[in-house]
Amino acid sequence: MLGSPIGHSLSPVLHRAAYQALGLDDWSYTAIETDEAGLPGLLARVRSQPGWAGLSLTMPLKTAAVPLVDRLDASVEAVGALNTIVVEPGASLTGCNTDIAGIRYAVRQVLGVAAVPPVRPLLLGAGGTARAAVAALAAVGVRRVGVVARRAAAVVPLTAIGARLGIEAVALPWETVAGGLPRGVDLVVATTPAGVTDQLAEWAWPAGCPLVELLYHPWPTALAVTAYRAGARVGGGMVVLAAQAAEQVALFTGRPVRVDVLLAAGTRALTRRAALDALSPAKS
Repeated sequence: MLGSPIGHSLSPVLHRAAYQALGLDDWSYTAIETDEAGLPGLLARVRSQPGWAGLSLTMPLKTAAVPLVDRLDASVEAVGALNTIVVEPGASLTGCNTDIAGIRYAVRQVLGVAAVPPVRPLLLGAGGTARAAVAALAAVGVRRVGVVARRAAAVVPLTAIGARLGIEAVALPWETVAGGLPRGVDLVVATTPAGVTDQLAEWAWPAGCPLVELLYHPWPTALAVTAYRAGARVGGGMVVLAAQAAEQVALFTGRPVRVDVLLAAGTRALTRRAALDALSPAKS
């Protein structure tokens, strides 16, 4: 796992649980603090040392790594960002984006297997994770999504991604949600950083409008609590994290692993982390 900062990541917990479930006792997975400046050297090390199966990447490396690999799969070509590098024979590096699979999994989970794709989903935020969200929505059959962002210019890359994937991404001002969800919205996907949507948690949430909230710590977010209390189905960030990690494991090992195995391991670790946070002295 590469990124900076990296100490908070639960990816090592998830991957180790997966390898244990698969009986791959000689496999290891660790977090390595790496920023953009250190990434080329780390990838050179991977190319020169045998035994590497792949790498997971988080911020700030998801776009910085794109020009440094040998091949990009269709997911990266679509969104311009990667979170996975697979080490192929001959130390060739292939970039992939499993964030899309993780968000797609959560969307399908909250909609239900037999559900018709929503006509009017709403995407909160227009950052890097929103790119994967647009691709995930396109993958489940959505053809139009409203994107609520503080800056209209931030939606431009999403519009371009949508045009390639057959989904129209329409920029909406942040004021669109000042008084509640627009009429007709039947799915919300929140990709904003912690705290950004807290003021929106005062909405009167429609019970039939599911929420996919990509944050997982602290959990539940204020927005998730609002949706829960209204009786809506909620997919949390831990579900997304576990599903995308399961996709990574399959790419690295060539073997599938059940998402619930990773989800259980991540939930246990998150519960322990929350308990430790509760015991920590309050900061002045």
